[in-house]
Amino acid sequence: MPNEHAILSASSSHRWLECTPSARLELEFEDYESKAAKEGTAAHALAEHKLKRKLKMRSDRPVSEFNDEDMELYTDDYSDYVFEQYTKAKRYDENAQIFIEQKLDFSCYVPDGFGTGDAVIISKGKMQIIDLKYGQGVLVNVEHNSQMMLYALGALKKFGKEYDIKKVRMVIFQPRRENVSVWETTVTQLKKWADKKLRPRAEMAYKGTGNYQPGSHCQFCKAATKCRARAEEKLKLAREEFKMPPLLSDAEIEAMLTKIPDIKKWVEEIWDYATSEAVKGNKSWAGFKVVEGKSNRKYVDEKEVAKACINAGYNDIYVKKLITITEMEKLMGKKEFASVLGALIEKPAGKPTLVEESDKRPAIVTVQKEFDVYKEEN
Repeated sequence: MPNEHAILSASSSHRWLECTPSARLELEFEDYESKAAKEGTAAHALAEHKLKRKLKMRSDRPVSEFNDEDMELYTDDYSDYVFEQYTKAKRYDENAQIFIEQKLDFSCYVPDGFGTGDAVIISKGKMQIIDLKYGQGVLVNVEHNSQMMLYALGALKKFGKEYDIKKVRMVIFQPRRENVSVWETTVTQLKKWADKKLRPRAEMAYKGTGNYQPGSHCQFCKAATKCRARAEEKLKLAREEFKMPPLLSDAEIEAMLTKIPDIKKWVEEIWDYATSEAVKGNKSWAGFKVVEGKSNRKYVDEKEVAKACINAGYNDIYVKKLITITEMEKLMGKKEFASVLGALIEKPAGKPTLVEESDKRPAIVTVQKEFDVYKEEN
């Protein structure tokens, strides 16, 4: 393989396919692995180990500071799912094979393009790509997911002719969101996309040519905070959407509502960047200074505090209370928790909040609507 890190990586393809110069622009920024990314890496290592053991393959259990009960359960779910899919493939084709953490080369479409497929299952005429997403912040959909399509193209290059593959099944397994997203397509449709969209845009991205195109794909772009095209777009939105007539109409407010979260997020990103640079001493900003924020008092050593209090004659110094519901459920296990405490647990209604129509939560029937329904019925 070329470099350890591809300029046009599969995981960032949704970005450089839409904003072709972004990949080269990101090279100007240092790599930074967030805590969430490190946790994801640990989960992948543990999931790989468990799957290999199910397949009777040698593997040493990885050790990580992130390993906890939740990660154990979620990686169990993933390895069980992949093994189940492999078992089904073996029933269909006794010569079916599975490849774990398979290196995939799709450089025939993307310059220096390569990646790693978490699980690739090959059987006569069929191929399945399964990808573990351990993050819980963003719900990932597999349909027309460019990362998965690139993995599929790499797997086709490696196994396509030998197995005469015609159909491709792609799966995003996101256990912390209870999301198993599945999409099937044909090799013909996949290659059509690769020839018409992928190849020409990948060539532009590799050269750093094309126009900057701000959008939802800017999330996680290393250049997003300082990107001029994105800043101009946000400022333009602010100018257009926050005009100050005597009174805003409902239609104007409605139009603004969809823009506010994105603008707010961008403003917070700029503020966080400016704060971080100032705290590090890298930059100073005219009219601003770094000060010590508010903090709360805390005990230096709780054992020593307790000893000092008791020696001074104070005994009523402890508060005894039940552990949290989450801790209790972990202590008992889900089944016993439901059996022992199911009737003693309630979940109060959450505070009403305004969200976009695409949110999966059901809409609340307001008091006014209930009153209107009552009037109609009576």
